Parts: sequence; C-alpha cells; structure tokens
Amino acid sequence: MIQLNLPPFEYKIKEIEGKICIFDAIRRKYLVLTPEEWVRQHFVHLLINHYQYSKNLIRLEGGLRYNQLQKRSDIVIFDNDGQPFLLIECKAPEVPINQAVIEQASRYNHTMRCPHIAITNGLKTFCFEIDFETQGFRQLQDIPKRRME
Repeated sequence: MIQLNLPPFEYKIKEIEGKICIFDAIRRKYLVLTPEEWVRQHFVHLLINHYQYSKNLIRLEGGLRYNQLQKRSDIVIFDNDGQPFLLIECKAPEVPINQAVIEQASRYNHTMRCPHIAITNGLKTFCFEIDFETQGFRQLQDIPKRRME
C-alpha cells in the first residue's frame, strides 16, 4: 500500500480466502484491504491515538438515508451525549479531494448534522466547521479536539 501523510500504526494483516485483509479495531474483524480501507484505518488510529477520541464514540460505515437513497458514512464521531460531532469521508489516495467530494460529504451531513466535516485521501485532509443557521462553513486548520463535557 502507498505511504500516507498520516502517522503509522501497528496494523495486523492476514490473507483470508485469497484476499489481503486488515484488522479493524473498531468493528473487531478483518476487512478486505482496499486503498480506501487503508486510509480509513490510518485515520481511525490517528483519531484514537493523537486526538484521544474514544473507540466507543466512533462508528464506521454507518447507514444513513439521503433523498430516499441508502448511503454509508465512512467515519462518524459522536460526542459524550451521543450526538454526531464529526463526519469524516475517506477516499483512496489516488482520488483527489475536489468540490465533488466536498459536496458528497456535505450531502451526507445534511442528514447527520455534524458541526464538523473532514475529508481525507490520506495524503491531504481538509476539515470544516458547519454553521447550520447561516448555511455557512469555515475551513479549520486541524481536526477538532474531543469535547470533554
């Protein structure tokens, strides 16, 4: 797999039915190692190890509905009250972070209503704070720290 612009972590890889798989510490199972999964697993470990988000507050590939369509969010972080706090859209490293990707995450967030969105391909990461009252947003310099309340 490609070297990412995210901190390395100790991962477990094994072959299952002829496919290379990586262990997911949140879902506690091995998943097929795709480029997007490589990014997702790196980002999850960044959230846990660097930003101190609890594994218990992280949901991976959760279902959501948008305009009658069933979609899946890559990573959602909940606050201590169980409210969605940060939606993260992961892409494979070769997928550029462009307006279409940002709009995709925004559409998903229309349902989730997270005050923060991050988009990453493992090489570049962008984070935004959403103001639902003004329908505006501002780019943040970093992922928001975990709320302690």
